[in-house]
Amino acid sequence: MGRLPERDTRAGANKQGRIKWRPSNALIAVIFLLIFTVGPYLAFTKHVPLTGYGYQLNATFSNAVNIAAKSPVRIAGVDVGKVISVERDGNASTVTFTVDDVGRPIHSDAYAQIRPRIFLEGNFFVDLDPGSPSASELESDGTIPVSHTSTSVQLDEVLTALQSPVRADLSRLLHGFGTALNHQPTPAEDATQLPEVRGKSGAEGINGAFLYGGPAGRYSAQVANAFLGTSPGDLSRMIAGAGRTFGAFAHSEQDLENLIVNFEVFTGALASQSDNLAATFQRFAPALKVAQSSLVSLNRTLPPLRAYAIELRPAVAELPSFIAASKPWIEQARPLLSGKEGGGAAKLLREATPDLAGAAQAGKAKALPQLNRLSLCTTQVLSPTFNQTINDQFSTGGPNYREFLYWLVAFSGQSQNFDGNGPYLNLQPGGGDTLVKLNNPLGNLTTEKQDWAHTVAPPIGIQPQLGGRPPKKPEVRCDTNPVPDLNASLGQVGPPSLTPVTP
Repeated sequence: MGRLPERDTRAGANKQGRIKWRPSNALIAVIFLLIFTVGPYLAFTKHVPLTGYGYQLNATFSNAVNIAAKSPVRIAGVDVGKVISVERDGNASTVTFTVDDVGRPIHSDAYAQIRPRIFLEGNFFVDLDPGSPSASELESDGTIPVSHTSTSVQLDEVLTALQSPVRADLSRLLHGFGTALNHQPTPAEDATQLPEVRGKSGAEGINGAFLYGGPAGRYSAQVANAFLGTSPGDLSRMIAGAGRTFGAFAHSEQDLENLIVNFEVFTGALASQSDNLAATFQRFAPALKVAQSSLVSLNRTLPPLRAYAIELRPAVAELPSFIAASKPWIEQARPLLSGKEGGGAAKLLREATPDLAGAAQAGKAKALPQLNRLSLCTTQVLSPTFNQTINDQFSTGGPNYREFLYWLVAFSGQSQNFDGNGPYLNLQPGGGDTLVKLNNPLGNLTTEKQDWAHTVAPPIGIQPQLGGRPPKKPEVRCDTNPVPDLNASLGQVGPPSLTPVTP
């Protein structure tokens, strides 16, 4: 008799005798740990570990404390990358960021600026200028130097710059400018001046200078015409050459610094001979008057000069065609220099200069003292008041002027739930189980002496409390007032205007 096959009694065997594979509990736990740890990490960082970021650049800023990782990088308002890291580099900061393919190429003369995304919001981004197409492309991990970066000026930096020494310097500047316009020169000072300006103040000398505005405009037009060159493309080639020159200066900063130092030495040498230079220019005016007769005598005594003039005739013969070619420009320049255009503007400016000098003198006597009092009121009363911290249940721990700015941001985006710069605008809707009443002795809107309503919860109180109208004292200077205490009794929680009524 044949032997029957043995029945497979192992757990998990199917009808055909095959065993189904089932993962162990430990393996299932490891899979769940990977899903709930690696998954959120990849979703939050949006970067696979142990892999590169692709094309990335470095930019050195003199101050990059306002930028943070994951801040966007934009070209012409379009996001092309993000900030990877911000590291301290001595007194400066190095910002590392990526650039997508849509934002490339980035050239060696690229420019980067840290700018705010929304006014008063506090978030910033890197505004990247890719540079000129003629420059070479930056390789990955290249660096934009600090000379090609900048940061936006913040409101607190502007207010910090306007301190007492700066205001005093501005006052001295305006006072010196007014003195320069109205000062009457002494005989010793007139001794080194031209005869046309002797005995005149600075404002009178400026007025006299406007008399030469017409000839100066015509000569400037001739100079501008000369800049066009002798053939088409001369001006563009000159501009291109100037661009290459300034580019060489930018790439050779040390040589440029040496040039500036040497120029300072040169001007210092000229300054040491200022008296001799003044005497030279003073004597130069009479020399110009006799120059014409000297040239006539020179023409008579030097035959080669006469021969040169004869040879110059062919060039003079070409002048009519040149003048004909320049007539369209002259026709456009004449209306510009007429009395209705540039000449009229020069006349109005000449007439307005004495009034401007009088306004500067009046401002020194009247406006500056008032500005000084306003500055004292701001620094001694308003600024200490703004810097106080309001200590209540809603306090943020900072000065109250910041809370005011937070309120402005929250007000402009009160319907948004992603703005974290200030508290939400809390509203208490009507309706509820609590009955409240409000005294209405005047019977406004209704004839009832009391108004009734239902609220969700009993009112806690009023903060700040309403006080009486302060007295007006125009004779008292603002800076002599004491600094108000924002945490005084009126700043605390007072009794509510609504009175709960027991149902």
